[in-house]
Amino acid sequence: MPMTLGYWDVRGLVFPVRALLEYTGTSYEEKHYTMGDGPDCDISQWLSEKFKLGLDFPNLPYLIDGTHKLTQSNAIVRYLGRKHNLCGETEEEKIHVDILENQAMDNRMQFLRICYSPDFEKLKPDYLKGLPDKLTLYSQLLGKRPWFAGDKALPKIAAYMKSSRFIRVPVFSKIARWTGK
Repeated sequence: MPMTLGYWDVRGLVFPVRALLEYTGTSYEEKHYTMGDGPDCDISQWLSEKFKLGLDFPNLPYLIDGTHKLTQSNAIVRYLGRKHNLCGETEEEKIHVDILENQAMDNRMQFLRICYSPDFEKLKPDYLKGLPDKLTLYSQLLGKRPWFAGDKALPKIAAYMKSSRFIRVPVFSKIARWTGK
């Protein structure tokens, strides 16, 4: 029976989950919730189902795998990683996975704070100025190894990103306006 992955009809927080499902060849169905255009998004579609799914902490994204019902993007990623033995094989690899998970979350939150700020245009230049230093840390780590953790290549993720299943819709208009896409 395929897993069910529920999220808004954008990439957003669920992209790493989708990438892992694709990488592992896991059978899954997506439940997309439409929120409409901002700033006054209509989330009634999600609210009508939110408390009917049997989730301990009803939220998006969610993953239902048989009797396992998870919410929170990092919890879902960790679950899939453990299920498919992708959390690192050595203690050093496991440490790198844990550190990278949290570092990526920190970087994502810094980015989102700016995107949702009414001072977006004022904050954007400083964020962009500091971005190379943040990305250099990732480059330095990758300069020491072929992948962030372990020796597993990710061709299935690259194929997924070229497929019609890959959602190419920008998350919100501010991000689209920023990137020009």
